Amino acid sequence: MSMMGGAQARRAQLNREAVLSATPVRLLTMLYDRLLLDLGRAEIAQNIEDWAVASENLLHAQAIVSELSTSLNVEAWEGGEGLFALYTYVSNALMSANIHRDVARTREAIALLEPLRQTWHEAAALLPAQSAARAGGEYGLA
Repeated sequence: MSMMGGAQARRAQLNREAVLSATPVRLLTMLYDRLLLDLGRAEIAQNIEDWAVASENLLHAQAIVSELSTSLNVEAWEGGEGLFALYTYVSNALMSANIHRDVARTREAIALLEPLRQTWHEAAALLPAQSAARAGGEYGLA
């Protein structure tokens, strides 16, 4: 194994360990961070007409939105149905952004999701670790 391959393998192992040991709320913030990273990369790729890279990132973003949507317990809290509707809307926007190579739809998804990412990070920072695990379970993330 080359030096570069060893470093990549170690980084992948550390990422797996971080995910496996994370509380549900931390997992949620990690998903949002990756989702916005994918969307930012897709937007850049769309702007330079690198459609393969744009598509790869949009598809990964769609997978994350799907995971967020399916793990959401809409009955656990009052805003659950609204958040589910937002995830459905964003999922459709990302499909459209990919199919029609529409950077405006990618930007729209970023504009809708970035405030949520920030809010989840703020909420996670306010919760002690034990409460964070319980809160994540209440939102269908455990």
